[in-house]
Amino acid sequence: MKKIALFLLTGLSFCVLAQKSQPLPEHPRPDLERTQWVNLNGYWDFTFDSSLTAPSRYDKKILVPFPWGSPLSEVKDEADVAWYHKEIKIPATWTEKRIFLNIGASDWETSIYLDGVKIGNHQGGYTPFDAELAGVKPGSTHHIAIRADDKRRMFTLYGKQGYGNARGIWQTVYLEARGANFIDHYAVNPDIDAKKAQVKVYLGAPVSKEQSVQVKLSNGQSAVLKIPAGKQEGSVDIPIMAMHLWSLEDPYLYGLTMTSGNDVVKGYFGMRKISVVNLPGSKIPYIGLNNKPIYVQLALDQSYHPTGFYTFPSDQFMKDEIVRSKRIGLNGIRTHIKVDVPRKLYWADKLGLLVMSDLPNSWGDPEADMQKESEYTLHEMIKRDYNHPAIFSWITFNETWGLFTHKDKKAIYTPETQKWVASVYHLAKKLDPTRLVEDNSVCCGRGHTETDINSWHAYQAGYEWDKLMVDYSDKTYPGSTWNFEKGYQQGAQPMINSEFGNVWGYQGSTGDVDYTFDYHKAMNSFRNHPKMAGWLYTEHHDVINEWNGYYKFDRTEKETGLNAIVPGMSLLDFHSPFYLSTGQEITFAGKAGQKIKIPLHLSSMTNSAGSLNLKMTLSGTNAAGEKLNRWTKISILTYAAWDVKALDSLIINLPADKSINTLAFELFDVFGKVVHRNFVHLIVEDGSIQPSKGQLISVPVERYSSSSWPKKQWAGVLGHKLNGAGAGYFEYEIPFPTSGTADIKQVRFLVEASAKPILGKDRDDAGKMDGDYMLGKGTFDPGVNPNAYPQTDRYTTPAKLKVSANGVFASETILVDDPADHQGILSWHYQARNKKLDEAGTYGYLVQGVIPSSAWQQAAKTGKLILRFEATEGGLSLYGDQSGRYVIDPSIIIEK
Repeated sequence: MKKIALFLLTGLSFCVLAQKSQPLPEHPRPDLERTQWVNLNGYWDFTFDSSLTAPSRYDKKILVPFPWGSPLSEVKDEADVAWYHKEIKIPATWTEKRIFLNIGASDWETSIYLDGVKIGNHQGGYTPFDAELAGVKPGSTHHIAIRADDKRRMFTLYGKQGYGNARGIWQTVYLEARGANFIDHYAVNPDIDAKKAQVKVYLGAPVSKEQSVQVKLSNGQSAVLKIPAGKQEGSVDIPIMAMHLWSLEDPYLYGLTMTSGNDVVKGYFGMRKISVVNLPGSKIPYIGLNNKPIYVQLALDQSYHPTGFYTFPSDQFMKDEIVRSKRIGLNGIRTHIKVDVPRKLYWADKLGLLVMSDLPNSWGDPEADMQKESEYTLHEMIKRDYNHPAIFSWITFNETWGLFTHKDKKAIYTPETQKWVASVYHLAKKLDPTRLVEDNSVCCGRGHTETDINSWHAYQAGYEWDKLMVDYSDKTYPGSTWNFEKGYQQGAQPMINSEFGNVWGYQGSTGDVDYTFDYHKAMNSFRNHPKMAGWLYTEHHDVINEWNGYYKFDRTEKETGLNAIVPGMSLLDFHSPFYLSTGQEITFAGKAGQKIKIPLHLSSMTNSAGSLNLKMTLSGTNAAGEKLNRWTKISILTYAAWDVKALDSLIINLPADKSINTLAFELFDVFGKVVHRNFVHLIVEDGSIQPSKGQLISVPVERYSSSSWPKKQWAGVLGHKLNGAGAGYFEYEIPFPTSGTADIKQVRFLVEASAKPILGKDRDDAGKMDGDYMLGKGTFDPGVNPNAYPQTDRYTTPAKLKVSANGVFASETILVDDPADHQGILSWHYQARNKKLDEAGTYGYLVQGVIPSSAWQQAAKTGKLILRFEATEGGLSLYGDQSGRYVIDPSIIIEK
């Protein structure tokens, strides 16, 4: 599990960096690309120096474009101001061109010098800028010096750089040859209803006479737009022949070549439409893609890398980030509090993944400098990213961060600031009328002003979702003031959750804990409420002080346990268009023979109607560890397009034996393909404990007769689990019959056990949270939070278990790990519903073995068998019938 230091992640540095080849050699802007360019990534001379003139010597080398302080930069974070230097040579073939130096992003104030002369200055941390190298000749050699001043300023958009500062240059630096009347940028406005695309071209400066710009599309079509004298922009409408839409399933991109005199720029665009549409036959608004509703299933993407921070080590890694989202069935991400790297957005375009794009926030008051910085960055990010079809919305503020005015020890979201926030919404709509805009992704009692999406954040325990969803659904209608600031109200906006999870849903947050159990509850609840047009889970991957991602910080996968519960099941089943829900409750418990009522709803987020086959299978494991297949039933369900309907509730008679049972649901389409899987667990607490053959004798796990754990011993799961750290043992005195033993053939033991490493919270000197998580503070230990129990992953912590009976060796086995995931059903089910967790999701392995005959023959004389479970290394956890994944206590089975 998570016992490996975050920065010992050699696999993420990639061999290209290990071999010192040029990092990120690809063109950084596939949407704005010229053939004549030179990538300047690689080693630059570097020094920390706050002077305003270039230093005479540089005492370090830095690997550009990684921000200083990141491990990949090879420079420690020792100061706020630094200088870069590199000797460059202008290619001899760049004749009759204007030469520019481009910087993808540098934080915060960046000055550029050519041969000692200042030629450019930029303030901002996220968007590209350039400087013309006027007067340079083809084939000539020159010196570039760059000063980056990243002193902390409260009005700047610092965002979540506490997770790893984007200090100085953090995106690709390159030279570029442009024509005389060069193209600065362009904007394509697709109109799928009219089957045309408007192409707008913006030159670098007004032209002295009319300028023609030729536009060619990859489908063979072309057009010419005219820019009048004295202007620097023009547009042309191009009817699109045999229009090919961009969609999530078929993310088709049109190539685009624009020629202005001797300047040629290549780019691309997608023919797609973002809008708000009503579900068929209703007035429920959803986000629309190409005039059809889409149920958005998104992840909050912090977009951080352990060793590059804001900067990814390779283009392949950025592509893989998009693949990681699609692989688990998501249809979008929200790039959180960061203007993301253009090539990552390119892969979202290319592979078909929607993107919500955040404007980073400041952490100061909303004063004039902050407002100026926000509006400038918004303008520049929309300008840069306008042509990415994957982006469907802009989010201008998050959780009211940077919007509170502090006065008299109070933080106030003033009406004046709210008006300004509304004005920023309108600014974004003016800059980009083709997408949705969210004024404030709201949380914590604040509300919206003007917005296209009625979003809300909720972090809570899984058992709270049904109540909240009923409440929020009832409050969602045109004219409602719920979730809006005073003086503002709902219109016909889609209502979505824009952040959820259990991470902040428990007292003091969770640390690293199995996310899947509460996630399962949330998915079940969400799909029962059609007014909710989608959701966004926090988060795509872990960061330095948050461990609630689908993936770990190094992007290795976490074990969900779903496939072990229902074969073939994965996160894809939680994200499928068809969904069979039992509501938030996914475990039911009772006595043998008791009737259990299980509600069912079928959600069909599809564009068509039809029928499905439902296969229900009940299977279980009894107190003797025997697996039992109980019954299978098949029925036919009909569904309508974009519908949620209640089905007849299931009435289940609980089995006669003490057991844990899985009621698995599988939906099949007309071709026999499984389109969805789900399940509930049925726990029989009071039933027969005897196996099909033999006699079971158990002792409650907490009633051990002896133990020795010099390092530490304690209980978990509210006393239903025993833990011992290091080397030691637990002993149990098992009552053994003294008569009728002559026909005993064999005596076996069984126990549920796992390894038990010491977690941060288990130490007496456990650290405590230090400061604001959003600014990168916290414990930096995934297991130190009292609610934590790190989810199963590829990093195992094995232990050796030795079992003896009456002092006679019985068996020895390796306990592979200390797992915690959805399989730890009992450790979840028996948690107190008090906003606290006690080793939730933990479980062990069913360990069985034969007791030597000499040991049980002695027990037949004394009436007791002493079972010792001993860890020679790695610690030991033993589970009882109300913890782990089996309803068993330490037991023996006497077979005759």
